[in-house]
Amino acid sequence: MNEIEQKAYIFGTIFTLSNWLQVLGDEFDKNITTKQWLFALGVSRFPEPPTITEVANFIGYSRQNAKRIAAALQKKEYVIISQDKNDARALRIELTSKSIEYFKRRDKREIEFLEEIFTGFNAELTHSVYTGITRLEQNIKAMNP
Repeated sequence: MNEIEQKAYIFGTIFTLSNWLQVLGDEFDKNITTKQWLFALGVSRFPEPPTITEVANFIGYSRQNAKRIAAALQKKEYVIISQDKNDARALRIELTSKSIEYFKRRDKREIEFLEEIFTGFNAELTHSVYTGITRLEQNIKAMNP
């Protein structure tokens, strides 16, 4: 396979892997979907409660999709949605103690899940894939308006 064919393969395979990972993740835990997990992870990465828009931008979701996921997580009591004190249009998201405890209990299983996905990867291969994906992410972000 020449270089352009390899690039096309990588491009197409990213979509396929994304779908497969979502199915595996959804089967991993029937209480929360993979998209809900990623949203909660995104919320946890901010030092202060972020807005829905901030989380959506951080994880690459549309604001509408992020708002829908936040509402589903609020219904499960995993997040609290509240209006921003300075901007009534902005909605802030905060993880609940129930959510924090829930994800702590999943921690060991999540690590085992990752280890299984990366079976056969040594440190060098993991670093190479990490470097390539990081570069790809930078390129894609640079292309987005």
